[in-house]
Amino acid sequence: MGKTWYIGVDVGGTTVKLAFVDDEGHIIDKWDIQTDTSHDGKNITSDISESIMVKLKEHNTAISDIKGLGIGAPGFINMENGFIFQAVNIGWHSYPLKEELEKATGLPVILDNDANTAALGEMWQGAGNGAEDLLCVTLGTGVGGGVITRGEIVHGVTGMAGEIGHITVIPEGGLPCNCGKRGCLETVSSATGICRMAIEGLAEHPNSALKRIFDETGDLTSKDVFDAAKAQDTWAILVVENAAFHLGMTLASVAMTLNPSKIVIGGGVSKAGDVLINPVNHYFKLYSLPRVYEGAELVLAELGNDAGVIGGAWLAKTKL
Repeated sequence: MGKTWYIGVDVGGTTVKLAFVDDEGHIIDKWDIQTDTSHDGKNITSDISESIMVKLKEHNTAISDIKGLGIGAPGFINMENGFIFQAVNIGWHSYPLKEELEKATGLPVILDNDANTAALGEMWQGAGNGAEDLLCVTLGTGVGGGVITRGEIVHGVTGMAGEIGHITVIPEGGLPCNCGKRGCLETVSSATGICRMAIEGLAEHPNSALKRIFDETGDLTSKDVFDAAKAQDTWAILVVENAAFHLGMTLASVAMTLNPSKIVIGGGVSKAGDVLINPVNHYFKLYSLPRVYEGAELVLAELGNDAGVIGGAWLAKTKL
């Protein structure tokens, strides 16, 4: 009897993550390749296809054993035809990703936003633990969001549902966001926003440990900020508190609309753990109603970088 495998793909600005996943959602093999953003990202589909063929040979497996490919990609997506309207970090503009990947691999392909596939992965095998009403937030270079209601991703009319990173949280005087608006959540609660806030205040906080790090290295990471906050650095605590305030208040507003059973927080910034989650939880409860926050458990994502490929495989298994 032949295998029943699916391929999950997660396209990032630096690497493309890929995995063979079985019918139960277990990863058989995973690997990654560099994201070639030259020539407006036109080589990415052929790179994906070539790497899959190499891996199939290693596993002595035929392409016919692969039942489908699910891919999560950044940017704004037309769900009907698999077009990427715009993925700034990749270079794709009005790019027919689904069609090009089907041509390159010979496999049926289903496409969704990368935050949505991460949410599906967490629902299937991670912190969602089978919850059918779920909000997943990814905190990285930007802020992504995926909404699952009754076990299905919510896309909305133009595929923009769940873009919580682009909810305006600073209506006046907010900083420009990559989306073209100003004052988005992404500008204050992402890794990029946290570092920017920390650096901008160093002149007023010359005794902060962050000032010493910045003077030595010329830069700060969000990990620097969270580590300093854990060590009770006053300025770092204020930066984390500000990021947590905006994130917690936004989650409260979204949860008041969706009434989810779980809010899963993932992405690189989530590795900060309690130093971030505790203040976020405080503001989440402060700005939502008891019947909302008592039903919504705030949890850290469990799958890490595997969430997107597992979610992509779930799409291929259930939707193709």
